[in-house]
Amino acid sequence: MTTIPSGTNLSTILDSHLVDKKLGETELNNISKNQLKKIKKKEKWLAHKSEKRLKERLKAKEKRAFARAHNINLGPSRKSLKKCTMENSSCKLTITIDMGFDDLMIEKDIAKLIKQILRCYTLNRRAPAPIQFSLTNFNNKSKEQMEKHNGYEHWDVKFFSESYCKVYDSKKIIYLTSESENIIDKLDHDSVYVIGGLVDHNGHKGLCHKLAVQAGVQHARLPLDKFLNMKTRKVLAVNHVFEIMLLITKGKTWQDAFLQVLPLRKNAKLVTQDDKDEINSSIESSD
Repeated sequence: MTTIPSGTNLSTILDSHLVDKKLGETELNNISKNQLKKIKKKEKWLAHKSEKRLKERLKAKEKRAFARAHNINLGPSRKSLKKCTMENSSCKLTITIDMGFDDLMIEKDIAKLIKQILRCYTLNRRAPAPIQFSLTNFNNKSKEQMEKHNGYEHWDVKFFSESYCKVYDSKKIIYLTSESENIIDKLDHDSVYVIGGLVDHNGHKGLCHKLAVQAGVQHARLPLDKFLNMKTRKVLAVNHVFEIMLLITKGKTWQDAFLQVLPLRKNAKLVTQDDKDEINSSIESSD
């Protein structure tokens, strides 16, 4: 009779197909309902995995054929991408995503965060000079969600289970938070910029700022107010912050980067001279 050794990782069991090949009814009865639910979910996912990959390959093949026929540039080739690594990059600016918010998010939001990180990785992977990109506090639920993407361990991203304060020099850390009174004018390539990996900010307003203060690290915000008028709250998605900063490293201005990245639903409009005069007048009145 096959038994599950104590301390065995459930993901290891699932990925090695022990459920199908080795586990009998007796062993399955010893598994909790929650674990059994995960096993069944994984089995269903594996069943559709091959079919999904085949469809993706066919779709990619059709896309390449269409691009060749219409002389469309699909971006850098796989061969050139292999050379564009963080190690070989001329850009030494570091961005790390703080993944230590698992307990504050539901599974749906964690999955959404992982999708945002995938977007960051894709953008960085295609950049001629990739940013030094990492995930810190990478454990638990976020890691489980990431494990659904086979081969992520081989991505050109650094994964750390430890806190950003333990991985990097605390004197170089700048935590990005919209509540900070410090405004970034120019990116410092010797600094480590931290983006809070939190999707539902509405229920945890000011949390990243509070954590930065408690950790004794610097904090700052992007200069949104200087260039844009936004009717919505100035909290951006993880991938939006990353993409804006990546564009700045490519030589874009803050204004151009904001307008290129921010979605239309943010109602982002350029700050006019009248807006600037109104702000200055307000400051003078308060004095």
